[in-house]
Amino acid sequence: MTAIYVIIGIVVAMTVLTGLSLAVSYNRFVSQRNLIKNSFANIDTELRRRYDLIPNLVEAVKGYAAHEREVFERVAHTRAAAAASGQSPAAQAAVEGPFVQALGRLLAVAENYPELKANQNFLALQGELTNTEDRIQAARRFYNANVQDYNRRVQAFPSAVVALMFNFKEAEFFEIPGAERAILGQAPRVDFGARGDGGTAEALSSASPWPEVGPSDSSPQAPPPPTS
Repeated sequence: MTAIYVIIGIVVAMTVLTGLSLAVSYNRFVSQRNLIKNSFANIDTELRRRYDLIPNLVEAVKGYAAHEREVFERVAHTRAAAAASGQSPAAQAAVEGPFVQALGRLLAVAENYPELKANQNFLALQGELTNTEDRIQAARRFYNANVQDYNRRVQAFPSAVVALMFNFKEAEFFEIPGAERAILGQAPRVDFGARGDGGTAEALSSASPWPEVGPSDSSPQAPPPPTS
């Protein structure tokens, strides 16, 4: 009789321990999933900060290189595609690639105009773009690290059992192709020691072709075009 009680006690204890283990594993999955969502929200915030800088940057370059119409149109088109809301991390990364490539071409065009490169307002815009790019990369690394930890638990035993029971699926990474990220990475960094003859920024036209992509901090304005 005593042996039966011992067996029953062992079974009950194992059942309780299994239940607790399942609860702990489930709660950890939920926390990790929420952390991934918050991490991607940080990426989205920084991406939209970059989108908001582009109209003024394009207007600045356009004032010195108006004939580069194809470059400006490509930037506008890819920015609009990238700024579309409601995309998954993988889909967002896919549309960011062409946008980064177009932005790299825009900065390459600016390199051909020394007066523009020396303009203080353009330097401020480029400096803000550089800082934003650094924040995007930091947010991307943080997000991908969280996804990696989460996916490892989805795949590994015994947490994979909990993932299967409660439908926790692998999360998507946010990774822009290296070749396209390198294009922007090769753009010249801003020399804040540079001095130029930049004038006061002029207000942009109210009939701007650039749609708003969301609230953001005020950004430097485009420098005035060169006078003949």
